[in-house]
Amino acid sequence: MRIALVGQPNCGKSTLFNHVAGYRAMTANFPGTTVEYTETQTSIQGHDCTCMDLPGTYSLVSGDRAEMETRRHLLSGEVDLIINVMDASLLGRSLELTLQILELEIPTVVCLNMIDEAQRKGIQIDVRKLSDLLGIPVVPTVASMGKGLQELFRQALLAWKKNGRGKTQKFSKDIEEVIGRMTSLLEADCQVREKVPTRFLALKMLERDPYFLREIEGGKSLHSQLRLLQERLEEAHGVPAEEVISSERHALSMNLFEKAARIIHPPKTDWRILVDSWVTHRFFGYLILGLVFYGFFNFIFVAGGAIEEPLLQFFGHLSEGLKEALGAASLLFFLTQGFLQGIAGGVAIVLPYLVPFLIGLSLLEDVGYLPRVAFLMDVFMHQIGLHGKSIIPFILGYGCSVPAVMATRILEFPQHRFIVAILATLIPCAARITIIFALAAFLLGPNAALFIFALNLVVVAISGKILSLFYPDASPGLILEIPSYQVPPLGNTLKKSWYRIREFIVIAWPILIGGSVLLSLLEFGGVEGSINWVLSPLTDLLGLPQSVGTTLIFGLLRKELSLIMLTQALGTTEVLTVMTRTQVMVFTVFVTFYIPCLATIAALWREIGKKGALWAVLFTLAVATGLALLTRLFMEIFV
Repeated sequence: MRIALVGQPNCGKSTLFNHVAGYRAMTANFPGTTVEYTETQTSIQGHDCTCMDLPGTYSLVSGDRAEMETRRHLLSGEVDLIINVMDASLLGRSLELTLQILELEIPTVVCLNMIDEAQRKGIQIDVRKLSDLLGIPVVPTVASMGKGLQELFRQALLAWKKNGRGKTQKFSKDIEEVIGRMTSLLEADCQVREKVPTRFLALKMLERDPYFLREIEGGKSLHSQLRLLQERLEEAHGVPAEEVISSERHALSMNLFEKAARIIHPPKTDWRILVDSWVTHRFFGYLILGLVFYGFFNFIFVAGGAIEEPLLQFFGHLSEGLKEALGAASLLFFLTQGFLQGIAGGVAIVLPYLVPFLIGLSLLEDVGYLPRVAFLMDVFMHQIGLHGKSIIPFILGYGCSVPAVMATRILEFPQHRFIVAILATLIPCAARITIIFALAAFLLGPNAALFIFALNLVVVAISGKILSLFYPDASPGLILEIPSYQVPPLGNTLKKSWYRIREFIVIAWPILIGGSVLLSLLEFGGVEGSINWVLSPLTDLLGLPQSVGTTLIFGLLRKELSLIMLTQALGTTEVLTVMTRTQVMVFTVFVTFYIPCLATIAALWREIGKKGALWAVLFTLAVATGLALLTRLFMEIFV
């Protein structure tokens, strides 16, 4: 059995999925988190199942790329059962998607999630009544706490066995007559009828859905009949046919809401409304935003710095002991030293900063603050010619550049996807943030790190303005759902953080260790010097020691390698004994902005093509070189 989790953004699909999958989907109190679908294998009462977490969608009519991905899966014929996850506190709006799902004639169960939030708002839902009206099981749940999930999947299994497809809600009489006529015209076309239910296809035709209109290309008679039926609806209601159907569906959903739910008392004054009045204020909102991130990054610096220094000293003493025991010129020492420095890089340099950063980022996501950041930053996005949704890939970029590039799929216009994909590679990911804290903050002080982050925002804004000159079209307004604040369960936050940290441990850390050992072998064989010589024009231009050339090459594999390899290339963890403060700052700035890692380049190739990926590589290299030169000049004059 293949189960698809379908629902509007921020309804709790991914949270529910994680209870099934053992935390494999990234959940966040943030619309647009799921860009690609995720699936897992599970078992329900002995039945093997595949569960898919599809991107959030408000409608099966939308042209949004992520939402079209959801529709494509639902129409593939491979989905055996749909679990329609809806936010119980937004029942009236959520039912509009439910009505469209019922038209697909696929066995369906409604997961009435966040039932506690609905009760807090004073919304009392008669679950049995709603189930009778829809003709399908309705199960109240609180997915964040795991409540009701066993009953949900028990009902899902029963619905699959009974092939329960629910009741198709009927529109007004005149609209039903037009739908019936369109359905009759399509009945003769067996090829189309086998792909989707005929009534569903008839509605899509009347709604002028371009995806389905292609089904009747070349059929002039059917096309002319369709136009006549659309005109009939438009003459009777005075608006386009697609608006007639949308309005009717909205009226049906509100009618269902009124029959199955009631407001038992006026909602009390909510502290969250008061908080939002300050957090989204046109002046204080930005002040709070600055304070939040100032505190966030200082927390990372204090926590990471307190751990990094004693660990580096420990590994330094251990390295000296190995040198005496094995001999400084032996191959065994070089191999052991490389392995040890790879271990030390992960334990002493990366993890002390990566762990608090990822925990803090998860808290900001789950509490619901990041959508407020998107709201506040929308005006600035428009100043550089971008859609307000562009802030979402940028925020994801602080975790990893790969999902940030992939998240550009939520943008409607190709030119915006191209610009944002390139700009997202300039956002310092968790690996580069680690470098900023472990070098600039640790060696030069926290203000140096804050300067780099501020510089990064300025560079992204200027770069966006420059790139948008090639696409002068006006950017549309932002429509972004602002979810309620939530107190995330500590277990969910820690699990999410562990999932992200595990990616470093399983994927990046072995590469770090292998790269460190390889660099030791290159040093032992004298090859390292040749690589540094080839890159010497760049390092000389930036005023850096030639020995750091190899670190830049390794940084293309994983950005953390630039940091790990630096201490090995310099032959000491006491960086300031062999590099000046200016060189440390220049190196940090260059690594922050220069060519993205290979995984990000692959994502760029996939999303914006090979020319776009090449353009991103050249653009980031030019930006990094220019900024590093300006940093060198500034430091030499004023510091």
